[in-house]
Amino acid sequence: MGDTQEGNRKGKAMTDYSNWSIEESKMLSQLMVDATSYGWRDANGMLSKAIVESRILPVLNEKLGCQKTHNNYISRLKFFKRKYQKYYQLMRHSSGFGWDETTKKFTALEEVWENYFKSHPTHRGLLNKNCDDYEDLQIVIGNATVTGKNSLGLGDETDARTFGVEDRHTTLDDFVNDETNEA
Repeated sequence: MGDTQEGNRKGKAMTDYSNWSIEESKMLSQLMVDATSYGWRDANGMLSKAIVESRILPVLNEKLGCQKTHNNYISRLKFFKRKYQKYYQLMRHSSGFGWDETTKKFTALEEVWENYFKSHPTHRGLLNKNCDDYEDLQIVIGNATVTGKNSLGLGDETDARTFGVEDRHTTLDDFVNDETNEA
């Protein structure tokens, strides 16, 4: 009897699991960026289950003819977080790394890469990899500020995602002193 119950649990887990195609992952990422630009993140900086189920998954499922659920979304979100963590570790490793918006690759001198690989040997693939999702993940996972200059309606089809680190920095010159309200 115990084996049957165990088999049923494994069978259910397998039916809940769904592979993500490249197209599905890209569209999910785009929808998450769009949702972020609309200000739909909750207090902890993430998209709530209600937003995902009512605003993101219906668009994804309709456009691509898939049947993704919130559990599928959580699985892909974990994947995105692991991927972004690699990118984040690389950029925070030393001042020798940069980002090329045109080629969508991380840049550094060979010596900087070799020093990085000493402490992160499993990240060697980043050396020549096109990381076209870095800017989107920086917005969605890294909670970078979305300026709105490239925002689209949920479901619009485009690959126009640009985000530069310089877009996040604010200086005192960006603020206006309102003497009337002392603000």
